[in-house]
Amino acid sequence: MPGLMSVEQALATILGTARQPLDCQSVPLINAHGRTLARALPALRAQPPFAASAMDGYAARSADLAQGTVLHVIGESRAGSGFHGAVAAGQCVRIFTGAPLPDGADTIILQENATAAGTELSVHQGEPAGRYIRPKALDFAQGDVLLSQGSRLGPNEIALAAAMNYADIPVVRKPRVAILSTGDELVRPGAAVGADQIVASNSFAVAAMVAESGGSAINLGIVPDDRDHLAAAIRAAERQRADILVTLGGASVGDYDLTQQALEDAGMQLTFWKIAMRPGKPLMHGRIGDMRVLGLPGNPVSAIVCALLFLRPLVRALLGDRAAGGDPSEPARLASDLAANDSRQDYLRATLRQDEDGQPLAAAFDLQDSSVLSVLARSQCLIVRPPFAAAAAAGSPCRIIRIR
Repeated sequence: MPGLMSVEQALATILGTARQPLDCQSVPLINAHGRTLARALPALRAQPPFAASAMDGYAARSADLAQGTVLHVIGESRAGSGFHGAVAAGQCVRIFTGAPLPDGADTIILQENATAAGTELSVHQGEPAGRYIRPKALDFAQGDVLLSQGSRLGPNEIALAAAMNYADIPVVRKPRVAILSTGDELVRPGAAVGADQIVASNSFAVAAMVAESGGSAINLGIVPDDRDHLAAAIRAAERQRADILVTLGGASVGDYDLTQQALEDAGMQLTFWKIAMRPGKPLMHGRIGDMRVLGLPGNPVSAIVCALLFLRPLVRALLGDRAAGGDPSEPARLASDLAANDSRQDYLRATLRQDEDGQPLAAAFDLQDSSVLSVLARSQCLIVRPPFAAAAAAGSPCRIIRIR
């Protein structure tokens, strides 16, 4: 669209304000789920820290073993309490899974392959050297860097960090995202609703997306279409040291769309307003000092799609995620015909299933109005239609962004 910034340019501009991750803090490992590593972590010890048995049985010398061999049992090695002597010729040690391998032993005789009588063990089947033994550092050695800077910590990463002997983890501070809903027509869920009012929904979706992305949401509530109230809310975001201020609504061109003016009165340097996409054309971006401002449209679907495309990557970039600005789309095929597109990049709400070959097949809903949340709730993906895309028949390749 003439004069409008493209989606790609808008994202690059927004992420340009997040070139350096936020400051670092240390958190207990038990509280680290979902956090982002501030630096790479080398292992503080090897895993396992000693050669260990992988089975229950007897630790012995492979050179001693032959069918019918009788060995003398000289002790026991169990997990947490190893045998601290050495195995000599003709000897063995009772051993259990995970227990340290005694010095001198180089194989494990399975307990079902031998018969014990007191301290004597009759071997029915010998084993070669190394059988049923987990060597020291089989998993990792001390000093191995196993978790890189920018890694998002899920259950598997937390288990690995624990095995690496970390009680506390250096993580990037969560970005603080203040969320401000604007409009005389809005009331919070559960409140009395006037005849000309609607229930606010956008802020809840955006807050959930912030949390899901690794940020911390600050609810500034609903502000009426009044400059003084808007100014007070912006000051509240600054007092709470928000890294990002998200405004919802009030950024269009109507007589009561006062958000942009209130932000500029507060010192915002406007970067851009309006981009060539649908839904979400009236997207706004700027800065008030160190606080980034992202003005999302008031229509629910527009706000959520813009949050998905721009707010989520911004939060991830502030956390140091190197892939934050990557292309989130993937290939699929159309389940039905689509008409030619106009000058704006389109994001069509769609269902997603697999075709007979197991390939993703996207079916756009007929109703694409940006106020209709029920369609978005039933959607599994967005079909991305570039500006001026030609008409496409069912079965044609397309790009999708999964939203579930």
